[in-house]
Amino acid sequence: MIVWLASFPRSGNTFLRIALHHLYGVRTSVVYDTDYVARRLGADLIGFTERPAAIEAMRTDTRVHFVKTHRQVGHEVDPGDKAICLVRDGRDALVSWARQVSEAEPGRFAAELRKMIVRDEPVGAGSWGANVLSWLQPPVPNRLLLRYEDLVGDPAYAVERVVTALAPQLSPRAGAVIPSFADLQQVDDQFFRRGRSSTHRDELPADLHELFWSRPDNVAAMRLVGFPPTG
Repeated sequence: MIVWLASFPRSGNTFLRIALHHLYGVRTSVVYDTDYVARRLGADLIGFTERPAAIEAMRTDTRVHFVKTHRQVGHEVDPGDKAICLVRDGRDALVSWARQVSEAEPGRFAAELRKMIVRDEPVGAGSWGANVLSWLQPPVPNRLLLRYEDLVGDPAYAVERVVTALAPQLSPRAGAVIPSFADLQQVDDQFFRRGRSSTHRDELPADLHELFWSRPDNVAAMRLVGFPPTG
């Protein structure tokens, strides 16, 4: 059985994988050929494992396989697949991704952020709004929304809630401890940058804020997940 760990980049997927690893002792793979996050932070911290088989074989296996993806719903995803759909305020996710991409050249931040807001590729991550809508619309019973705010606010409760619903055969380990954000910053304070919500308020330029809300897919996705349009 596959459980997709689906999110737009920089929405907390790595922290979700770390929480799963510490709470349940499970290891997660990725839809991509290389897991660059595990390479950067360490496979044991993430709980990374190589995919044991092709996606179709993992889907029909009786064991639970958690697979990370930042892609929009595409040919790899079967309508019957289960998924944890992790969603962060699109403005925060885009700011964080642009910061990461421009890590070596901070002066590129605004230009990278603008490109990310207007991107419109039908494959891959695509735009933030299109990505979120591809997973949540139309509603599918086996795809559960997990909000970033809930994950970082009470990770044990948030993760146990979705795992219990999608993979009830798994049980959390007694005495399991999830690393704090301060712990993770000791590993890599550039990757684990701020770890909270509403970071766009002091990082998103006004013109790019307007550009974000000019995209109908962003408006629809933000409303869907509970972030009504604001000035």
